[in-house]
Amino acid sequence: MASKTLFKSMIGKLIPRADAVNEAGGVAYRLSPKAALAQYAATGCLSTTYYASERDQLQTVLNLCAHPQVEPEFIARVAIYARSKGHMKDLPALLCAALSVYGPGLMAEIFDRVIDDGRMLRNFVQIMRSGAVGRKSLGTLPKRLVQQWLERRTDEQIFRASVGNDPSLADVLRMVHPKPASASRAALYGYLLGRPHDAKALPQIVAEFEAFKAGQRAEVPDVPFQMLTSLELSSQHWKQIARNAPWQMTRMNLNTFARHGVFDEGQQMARLVADRLRDPQAITRARVFPYQLMVAFTQVVTEVPAMVREALQDAMEIATANVPAIDGQVYVCPDVSGSMHSPITGVRKGATSAVRCVDVAALVAACFLRTNRSAEAMPFKEDVVSGLSLNGRDSVMTNAAKMTAIPAGGTNCSAPLAYLNRRKATGELVVFVSDNESWVDKAHGRGTATMEQWSIFKARNPRAKLVCIDLQPYSTTQASDTGRDDVMNIGGFSDSVFEVIAQFARGELNTDHWVGVIEKVQL
Repeated sequence: MASKTLFKSMIGKLIPRADAVNEAGGVAYRLSPKAALAQYAATGCLSTTYYASERDQLQTVLNLCAHPQVEPEFIARVAIYARSKGHMKDLPALLCAALSVYGPGLMAEIFDRVIDDGRMLRNFVQIMRSGAVGRKSLGTLPKRLVQQWLERRTDEQIFRASVGNDPSLADVLRMVHPKPASASRAALYGYLLGRPHDAKALPQIVAEFEAFKAGQRAEVPDVPFQMLTSLELSSQHWKQIARNAPWQMTRMNLNTFARHGVFDEGQQMARLVADRLRDPQAITRARVFPYQLMVAFTQVVTEVPAMVREALQDAMEIATANVPAIDGQVYVCPDVSGSMHSPITGVRKGATSAVRCVDVAALVAACFLRTNRSAEAMPFKEDVVSGLSLNGRDSVMTNAAKMTAIPAGGTNCSAPLAYLNRRKATGELVVFVSDNESWVDKAHGRGTATMEQWSIFKARNPRAKLVCIDLQPYSTTQASDTGRDDVMNIGGFSDSVFEVIAQFARGELNTDHWVGVIEKVQL
């Protein structure tokens, strides 16, 4: 009989040595500079998290951008990935601004792909003028890029982009002094800046808006919703707003529509709104985070018609349709510990999200259950939570709600693997959804307790793979993927996470895994 002591010690020697302490005080593995930058870009909103302030995050990102192992080309690729796939706002704008220092030519090359709407433009300008990246003004090249951004937009696009402050679009115009190429553009710039202008030359959409404000036009103009909220509007006006509303505005204002009588007469408006919410192309264009649908569903009032509430569930199924179906047994482990009850996008005065990390973790687990009917969900805190009945045939919303109702506790990332090992369980994929701030479990060897338990599981299941989805912007992990093809660390909470997991499960990624995905981004 083989010596258990001998083989146990050999497994221990194969475990990489832990080289970091995480924010919660537990032993951990430090992510490589490239992986850490990708992690921050995919999860960071420059807001205070459970363990780190917004200033800590900002300084960490800037330090990573200056790291000799992080080339400017990689910064550019991360910025594109975080914006186009991760649907992030603040960090892509920050990385674009950082390139004004580390790679001005690359900044020019990616500018329009990252700064793709009015809000992103204002974010970029605010970051540049704040001095965060080492300069107090825009500078010649950034100024020219902003001017070109304005020149390439139509009058209507410029007007729609004028919603928002700190800085406002008018502030941006004062900084870059764009030269209008037409009489309508000259009138529009004067209008936005509050300067004398030719009212007859204003673009049609602006003229319609001013006529509506003055009571000279009965029909509601098709302008951004925020421009209308301070006006006295009838229920008929609100119905017209609902007819014209884009997808995200519809999702965010269902209760407002109900309060103003949009759904009062018949089912026509309810059917129109429901069809919009479940439109696959509209969902894709809206860059919706799956958790935003869950929030809309849980917060919608009973006055919103049933068909509209059901459409949100349909939209959730569409938004998470790319959850991979895995051949074999899948175990998904959502972290329900105390730190996971903090806001997913951090704490920001006046703009703190009601969505918690635990909500997103439960949602991801529910999505896997929906796609992989034999999958097993194992919520954990100090230990695996027992007695929870989850059915893969139930909706994503239903299963997620059950998991988020679990009381909080300490963080023990090794608990699910230890539980599987006690059962002698077999499987092909284990997925953790956590902030990776494990501190309850104590390693007995050179690595983390999570890697110790994974080594035991892996010895029994040589083809198995481990995915650790990290929802918060920190630079450590509990499972090292250095030099391994069976472990992947990935950050983020958009549907792009599912795409990367699918590729990893199929064996289509290189040894750099997630960093490799970003390295493939074309500049």
